[in-house]
Amino acid sequence: MPLRFDHIAISALSLEEGVAHVEAALGVALQGGGQHAHMATHNRLLGLGDLYLEVIAADPSAPKPAWPRWFDLDRFTGPPRLTNWILACDDIEAVLAAAPAGAGKPVALARGDYRWQMAVPANGQLPYDGAYPALIQWQGDKHPAQALSDLGIRLTLLEVAHPQAEALRSVLPLQDPRVQILPGPHKALRATFSTPHGTRVIA
Repeated sequence: MPLRFDHIAISALSLEEGVAHVEAALGVALQGGGQHAHMATHNRLLGLGDLYLEVIAADPSAPKPAWPRWFDLDRFTGPPRLTNWILACDDIEAVLAAAPAGAGKPVALARGDYRWQMAVPANGQLPYDGAYPALIQWQGDKHPAQALSDLGIRLTLLEVAHPQAEALRSVLPLQDPRVQILPGPHKALRATFSTPHGTRVIA
C-alpha cells in the first residue's frame, strides 16, 4: 500500500510562539488554519506546493480532551521545533494492518470543509520515539495545500534521524526523494527549504 508525503508539523507550547518561529525562519507569513475540536488543538499553515507545513499547539480556549492529543503534544516542552511528518494513504486500515504496533487507530476528524481520518496512538506517541510518520486519509477532494497561496517555499529535504533507521525504513513503503531516513543517536527531524531568501532550515 503506497504512501505519499503529505505535510510536516512544527509543535509549540503556544500557536503564537510557533508561528513567530516559522515566520522568522522562512521569511514569510503563515496562513489559514483553525481549530481541531476533538483534539483541543489549533494550527496555522504554509503552502509548500504539493505539501504544506503546519504549526500546531494545544488550544487554551478549548477544554482538555479525555484522551491524549496527537503528536504527543501533552508532553511537549521547550521551544517550537519540527516534531512530526505525515504521510497520506488511500486505505488507512490496510496501512495500519502492516504498520508497527502503536501506530494508532483511525479517528474521524474535521476542520471547516476538510474531512479526514488520522491514525492516533492510544498514548499520543508514534512508534520509533515519534520518528514514525502519522498516517492520514483525506475524505473527498479537498486538501489544505490547494487553498494556500504559493509564496515560493519548497521543502527540498526532510531528514529523519533515529538509532533504528534501517528498521524504520523497512516499514515505510514511501518513494520520495525529499525524505531521507538516517541513523542518529536519538530521534531528530530536520527540514531544508528553498525560499525567495535562499536556503533555510527548521529543526
